[in-house]
Amino acid sequence: MYHPQMMFQPVASIRELTVTGNGEIVAQPDYAQVQIEVRTQGENVSMIQRENAVIMTRVIDSLRALNIPQESIQTTAYNIFPTYDFIDGRQVLRGYEVQNAITVKIADIGQVGTVIDTAIRNGANHVSAIEFKIMDTDVYYRQALQFALIDAVGKATAMAKTMRVTLHTVPVEIIEEQTIAPIPYKAMQLSSRQVVTPIEPGTMTVSASVRVKFSY
Repeated sequence: MYHPQMMFQPVASIRELTVTGNGEIVAQPDYAQVQIEVRTQGENVSMIQRENAVIMTRVIDSLRALNIPQESIQTTAYNIFPTYDFIDGRQVLRGYEVQNAITVKIADIGQVGTVIDTAIRNGANHVSAIEFKIMDTDVYYRQALQFALIDAVGKATAMAKTMRVTLHTVPVEIIEEQTIAPIPYKAMQLSSRQVVTPIEPGTMTVSASVRVKFSY
């Protein structure tokens, strides 16, 4: 029996090149959040709670007078702790501390220093954090993502040129890698004697990263 000879076409091997592209957008923050606290101490819990409430009410009223809306002022912590002295190696109860913290969202970046000073003048005695943020980070992130892909194509093209091969510029695979944009942060502890609080928001960097696979 005659068997026709089978013909096989050689299969071209697929060679792949994987690169990481990075992109960044530098943006100005458009709002801030400040955590402001009132801390009171004493031997009688009920008395220092009342004292704390009176002071915090005065602080909030003073912030409202700066045209900060009520919905931008939120209570974020309320704690009561015992305080102790150590006498002759023994722990002796001294009294209690009440900590009442609010977070204030400030739409006008230039108003941050005024908010802090106003709160302190009206009885706040601790500012634990200032965070500058961007309202719509998605817009900046998408721009950074575009730059990341352009960066990946540029790297792959340069590598292919060095190897003297022909790169297929349409990617085989694109993987978006998770990135977290840094948030400028400043921890502060201020006294009521501080009159002027200069605050510089600086800039924020929104980053994106992609892993791209090309064939050549």
